[in-house]
Amino acid sequence: MMMAAVTAMTVLPAQAGKYQHFKVSTYIRAQDVARMADDKFLNQTWETVSSQVDLDKIYLETHRDAFTVDEKTMTKVMQFFRSKGLEVGGGITYTRSEPTDFETYSYARPIERQQVRQVAEYTAKLFDDFILDDFFFIDLKNDDEIAAKGTKSWTDYRLRLMADAGRELVLEPAKKVNPKVKVIIKYPNWYDHFHGLGFNLEEEPQYFDGIWTGTETRDPASAQHLQNYLSYNVVRYFDNIALGKNGGGWVDAGGIHMSMDRYAEQLHLTMLSKTPEIILWNYMQLNDVKITSQMRAPWQDAGGNSFRYDEMVAPYQKDGKTVTPTTMARFASVTLRQTDRLVGQLGNPVGLVSYKPYHSSGEDFLQNYLGMIGLPMDMHPTFLNDRQQILLTEQAAKDPQIVEKIKTQLKKGGDVIVTTGLLKAIREQLADVCELYCGDLKAIVSDFGFAGKSEREFIIPQVKYFTNDAWEVVSAGRPLTGGVSGYPILLRDTYSKGMLFVLTIPDDFGNLYDYPAGALNIIRRAMSKDVGAYIEGPSKVAFFPYDNRTMVVENFNDEAVSLRVVINSKISHLRNLLTGELLQPAVLPKPVPMWGRNRFFGYPDGATVFDISLPAHSYIGLDYGHDF
Repeated sequence: MMMAAVTAMTVLPAQAGKYQHFKVSTYIRAQDVARMADDKFLNQTWETVSSQVDLDKIYLETHRDAFTVDEKTMTKVMQFFRSKGLEVGGGITYTRSEPTDFETYSYARPIERQQVRQVAEYTAKLFDDFILDDFFFIDLKNDDEIAAKGTKSWTDYRLRLMADAGRELVLEPAKKVNPKVKVIIKYPNWYDHFHGLGFNLEEEPQYFDGIWTGTETRDPASAQHLQNYLSYNVVRYFDNIALGKNGGGWVDAGGIHMSMDRYAEQLHLTMLSKTPEIILWNYMQLNDVKITSQMRAPWQDAGGNSFRYDEMVAPYQKDGKTVTPTTMARFASVTLRQTDRLVGQLGNPVGLVSYKPYHSSGEDFLQNYLGMIGLPMDMHPTFLNDRQQILLTEQAAKDPQIVEKIKTQLKKGGDVIVTTGLLKAIREQLADVCELYCGDLKAIVSDFGFAGKSEREFIIPQVKYFTNDAWEVVSAGRPLTGGVSGYPILLRDTYSKGMLFVLTIPDDFGNLYDYPAGALNIIRRAMSKDVGAYIEGPSKVAFFPYDNRTMVVENFNDEAVSLRVVINSKISHLRNLLTGELLQPAVLPKPVPMWGRNRFFGYPDGATVFDISLPAHSYIGLDYGHDF
């Protein structure tokens, strides 16, 4: 049975306007707001953007890179957009020079602290809500900061410094000027590194009026190397940190050079999280990033894709006029209209709970790679005690009580899945549960035996265990079949009433995508207890389940894939949420009784299996909880 949802996102969002289930907004940088003192520039940009995408709200930035927009210009621009029927909010970016490695203000210097306070007061005088763009951190190590840090670590110093600065220099001064102002902090996408630069996820979401989420994943080959799944996963994590206070997602044009699909996927995944609003960063990108033929990917030739370039660039009618799309604003409009039809039928997101303590490091961003191999992630800053299964990565070593929490989960009959990173970090403490070892020894593998073969060789850590104390569920070698050695990929052991799993993580997380489908299917099945469903097929296919027994399955491969959807119970049909088509169960051979490690092969007792196909970079929404 699919577990109940943990969060409800109902506090901050206002009523949707031009869309049924969310708001669509954009943001204008301070330097561009200043240019709008020119009526011609103001009107021309509005005509280009508004003819291609409908907007509900616009955020006007007062300050960026030590520049502040004058009040006369700001008032004029506010009035213009209100006259167009938009809500208007404010924004601040506390940078002194973005070109200089995003140089921030120095919060150890009294004069710069005073400047920060004055910007907050000025913005609060103009707006009833404003967002801090994602530079409210500190990246300086000047002599003033070094002296103020003293003997503390940079992380400890910065966490305390910025938590206090947010309250004392931004929130409290703003509310003295405008008691009804709502001050929102926008967090970027690199959440696993926040604490090192002073973003304090433990304290700041408690006193700011709201938070916002950066969901830009762009090109994974670029500096941040973020996986597609993060556009969904990071919203869910912030939802679980600040119940009801996470106001929306935030996507820019990064990655659009790869294809229109890469941009569309970021928008779509953001909204699959059921967030109530999205900001299209930024207004000038919507105006300036022109549609080119290079944005049409080769897989569009096969047809049937969810995001259809040819349809998006075709002329259309709006307000009695024929509009020929010219910029990325049209891609945003079509994608969000299409997603709007889907998300209203979805419940609250659920998944395999993964515990990430505040300010923790280790196996950074791993959950996004796991999401890309079909494990639905649900990250929490606390250890949840009401789940059948919980996933623990190396980040969980931050909790000094982690082994006691593992024991409690196992003693009540639950499962604990630990990664090799965590096993290596807490080997001595975990020995009281299971005597396992994961050190510096490595293995090169490509053959997973009965579970298939990889197309390439890659490196994994070697997990050592006592024979007949723990058991390999999935193994790999080079080769494994007919070879001389093998190593655990999924290992299991029992403790009290529960089961401990060890999931082997390759040295390069991207090699998770090289695990053959047969191995991934066993891993997915073993970790599906709380969700009650899973998928079978290759990697780079993500699974998004919801608490009303709906789901979305999305293919991020450059080619079509054949998949199976497995429901861990008897049902008669699946219904396509967008077309209404009813899918019939697959006819399966009579199951063979399983024992030992083989219990994870095949399908759970009473399961129903459906075959589906997905074109490249496409998705399907399915309902399996209602009579048809």
